[in-house]
Amino acid sequence: MVSLAVLFYIFVFIFALIGAIRGWAKEVTATFSVFLALFILSVMQSYIPAVDIYLKNSPIESQVTFRMLVLGVIVFIGYQTPNLPVFMQNQHFKRGQMQDVILGLLIGAFNGYMIFGSLWYFIHNGGYPFDYVLAPIAGTKAGEAALQIIPLLPPAWLVAPGIYFAIAISFMFVLMVFI
Repeated sequence: MVSLAVLFYIFVFIFALIGAIRGWAKEVTATFSVFLALFILSVMQSYIPAVDIYLKNSPIESQVTFRMLVLGVIVFIGYQTPNLPVFMQNQHFKRGQMQDVILGLLIGAFNGYMIFGSLWYFIHNGGYPFDYVLAPIAGTKAGEAALQIIPLLPPAWLVAPGIYFAIAISFMFVLMVFI
């Protein structure tokens, strides 16, 4: 059995390696897709009554799964978008320099934090409803390490109005750099 804190750091490391391979421009678009997913979840729950009713009346496993699916689909699309031929012609998506690799590594690690951290937060917020994920045990070294990370996970601090500013800054960045 692996502690959630250890698994968290493993995923951050894996995403950092992926970022170093893909380059900073592709990783930035993936970061923006995480911001977009958290924004959509916030807006859907706040302003679409059918979603709010569904989330309030469905079992906790369904609520967590819904949030994880929304995040997963949008992040998947964010990771696939730079592979489209239209984007591949842009000079920002071409790599080769060492600074691109290092910046990709750092942004990739941030993406691992954002993606796995959001998934973990959804599971934690749902009270660990799945049998294959156990809640951290307070009083143990691994459990205490995991419990210290939970308040730092993205959905804990990236809430309205902060998520709105993140989306606005992301959009401005895309307009200024990529277009």
